[in-house]
Amino acid sequence: MTLNIPQQLIDIFDYFFFGFAIAAILSYIILAIISAFETVNYMKKNSFVNYSNILSSSISPSISIIAPAYNESLNIVENVRSLLSNHYVNYDVIIVNDGSKDDSLEKLIVAYDLVKVDYLINYQIETKPLRQGVFKSTNPAFEKLIVVDKENGGKADALNLGLNISTNKYVACIDVDCLLLEDSLQKMVKPFLEATDEKVIAAGGVIRIANSCTIKDGKLLDINFPKNRIVRGQILEYLRAFLLGRMAWSKLNGLLVISGAFGLFDKKIALEVGGYDTKTVGEDMEIIVRMRRHMEEKKVKYRVAYIPDPLCWTEAPDTYKIFISQRNRWTRGTIETLKKHKKIGFNPKYHALGTISYPYWFLFERAAPIVEILGLFYFSLLIVTNNVLWDYALLFLFVAYLFTVMFSIITIITEELTYHQYRKKGMGLQLIKTAFTEPILNHPFILYAALKGNFDYYFNKKIKWGEMTRKGMTTN
Repeated sequence: MTLNIPQQLIDIFDYFFFGFAIAAILSYIILAIISAFETVNYMKKNSFVNYSNILSSSISPSISIIAPAYNESLNIVENVRSLLSNHYVNYDVIIVNDGSKDDSLEKLIVAYDLVKVDYLINYQIETKPLRQGVFKSTNPAFEKLIVVDKENGGKADALNLGLNISTNKYVACIDVDCLLLEDSLQKMVKPFLEATDEKVIAAGGVIRIANSCTIKDGKLLDINFPKNRIVRGQILEYLRAFLLGRMAWSKLNGLLVISGAFGLFDKKIALEVGGYDTKTVGEDMEIIVRMRRHMEEKKVKYRVAYIPDPLCWTEAPDTYKIFISQRNRWTRGTIETLKKHKKIGFNPKYHALGTISYPYWFLFERAAPIVEILGLFYFSLLIVTNNVLWDYALLFLFVAYLFTVMFSIITIITEELTYHQYRKKGMGLQLIKTAFTEPILNHPFILYAALKGNFDYYFNKKIKWGEMTRKGMTTN
């Protein structure tokens, strides 16, 4: 079957898709180069830092760790123990039980000798009401722990209640299922202490995947490489994003997101902007953009910092159903945030935020999946109409695949030369094998989830948070 498609129209589409691909590749290369230099500089700068000085210093600021929990009974006792094991001194831990239907609260009461107490809460942000109230431990060993039981209002609402309860200068917002390393707060607070001519409003760190790792008493004992291919692909994906992406954005002062799994915030600024938005599923990205916009409009010099150290380990989806649900939510959160703050986009008034960060996210995070699907439809149309130049097409596909694989291998080499977390024999080879299979086994599902996220955003408004069923991290 041969249809007569004007050659001029074919040329226009060819140039568009080829140009978009080249622009994406160049942006990844530039970010990777900047990240590599920044990571090396960071490691040199911090190789002789004595973090115990931050631990014991009289100027070490107070921090509240806020961890929302909803039906987290599998991990909650172990993970709270991890939060309480931090080496930082001047901190407390606020667990917000967001109307859990399981026995999360009962497990915490038993494990940590909790009793209900009268507690004055300064409601600067409106939230759902308390359910059973506020609990503290009768055991002095757990004096830093505060547990709050409230009606279900979602993660953002639970974080807002934590902001209301906290009396400290900074808040570390973390997923309760995450495992926080003992020195994470010392490392995360360092950029706030070093700031001189600009105000650090937030800081983020590297998140690693804990599936198949061995954990005991809230501590990471052994790092194992999972057999599950979905999880393997996510390990590589996280390495690319954190090692070869966010360090560059930090250097450019262009970070638009700090992972909801673990981030440290200036509480005063977070309260000034009204806390977390309860009407979005991408609250972690939205609050960063709102805080940055707030500082830009006040014309105050500021920075969002990033720490390349592995600070936090979390459980990743291990089935395609949960994986797609998670990425669907990420897509909808990105759309909501970019739409809500569209005033920023391509606006030089907002400096790097408006002229670099927003355009990048709009083009290569928001629009890229749609462009990719349109490209597949276009390629299919060319096949049907017998207009494919096969030598050119196959070469293009091979180069795109090869770039993805090589970029992942560069990421693996960077990991090996820097933090080298996957030290066991054969792990490096398994990571390299994953670099070849991940574009085939994981990427199509990421693309499908992004398209479904677009559809759900526009046509299925009832969907909120996606399902994330926890199986529990390996304990010993």
